[in-house]
Amino acid sequence: MEYQSLYKKQMFHAVAGGLLLIGMSSSSVYAQAVTNNKDSGGSSFMNLLKNSGVKFGGWVNGGATFNPSQTDGFNGPITFADQANRAQLNQLNIFMERAVKTEGKRWDVGFRADFMFGTDAIFTQAYGNPAFDVNNGRGLSDRGNWDLGICCNSSRTYGIAIPQAFAEVYVPIGNGLNVKAGHFYTPIGYETVPAPNNFFYTHAYTMQYGEPFTHTGVLSNYTVNRNFTAMAGAIGGSGTGGWDGNFDRQMGNWGGIGGVTWTSDDKQSSLNIAGTGSTASTRSNNFWGMYSIVAKHKFTEKTHFILQHDHGFADGVLTANGVTNATWYGINSHTYYDLTPDLSVGVRAEWFRDTDGFRVFSPGRVAAATNHLGNSYALGGASSLATSTPADYYAVTLGANWKAARTLKLGWQGLRNLNIRPNIRYDRADALHAAAYRPFGGNKDQILFSLDAMIPF
Repeated sequence: MEYQSLYKKQMFHAVAGGLLLIGMSSSSVYAQAVTNNKDSGGSSFMNLLKNSGVKFGGWVNGGATFNPSQTDGFNGPITFADQANRAQLNQLNIFMERAVKTEGKRWDVGFRADFMFGTDAIFTQAYGNPAFDVNNGRGLSDRGNWDLGICCNSSRTYGIAIPQAFAEVYVPIGNGLNVKAGHFYTPIGYETVPAPNNFFYTHAYTMQYGEPFTHTGVLSNYTVNRNFTAMAGAIGGSGTGGWDGNFDRQMGNWGGIGGVTWTSDDKQSSLNIAGTGSTASTRSNNFWGMYSIVAKHKFTEKTHFILQHDHGFADGVLTANGVTNATWYGINSHTYYDLTPDLSVGVRAEWFRDTDGFRVFSPGRVAAATNHLGNSYALGGASSLATSTPADYYAVTLGANWKAARTLKLGWQGLRNLNIRPNIRYDRADALHAAAYRPFGGNKDQILFSLDAMIPF
């Protein structure tokens, strides 16, 4: 009973805190309107916020997935929308920011902070210091104190993450230099954690297992000319090569992040090459890094195409087959077509190879929630702890984005940006060396039917 009481109290505080922040955001809009009506030239606090460029916002995203072949509650190695045959609140995300200028002759200072509650939080936390040392398998009881222990470790699914908290400065040098320092989402790859930035409810393996989600450090961006932009920075706070770092662990281990983007004169095509490189941790000088290549092209104003290739490396890491130099790589493509201004359809196809069984685990949530003793608080109804095998993974996803309120001409302004996303996804895994690998609830393949909704505020 004491355990349940503690859990309920944690959940209450988490949800109440989120609702309080939403209320603050909504109240600020109302207060601004009232102030403008009474004294349009006043110097109220809300006017001060508005004039300073500070704003609040966020989104709510949740959905459900039907998996006819799954019985243990998880969709195998699929993360984020990983709950089989149940609904889940993926992201209640609230942010406060002051965006900085990207051009001009004057200095500018800004910031951003994000709070996330939901089932996606566990994949978004700064878990770059894992429960086990990746090079020797030794258990590590202290994983860092940024956002891993805020609440809900007694829950199989829900948690809190602080995925971004950074300051940013615009420096009027040359064509303009932007520098951010703190904790921020990775600029590498195509798909990203925030739900509004993605077409599909589920994610590609390259995003789920091949790339970092966040970094802690310093990142600069510079516009070279009308066609080229460059980024460079230093990342740390991580025992996995600068991936998903925090502020209180592995701060003596620093690595690099960089990239360049080319954009055509007509803005119809672009090519981005970016990557990271670092020693794995303060305990190991082994190399850990990856690169990503993302090409985009608009064949017509309604037809969008994206092609991505990722390749990652981790030397001297411990796998089920002993210590090895692990690699992972893959390729995926996205094609989207706008049927109407309110309805788009898309298809994503992917092949991903986990050469050494080091990156992809099934179920993904069980692996992420495993502690240094080998126990997972996310285990729940799963039949066993997470497993991994060198394998090829194939996936094809069909989906749509529908701005339903606009199509139906619903009057409530708050629903205007409601986005409904039906998806059908097929996955298959083929082991590279063992014929018996069945990561999808005892099967080599699976099909998912999902429907989620997202509304920004």
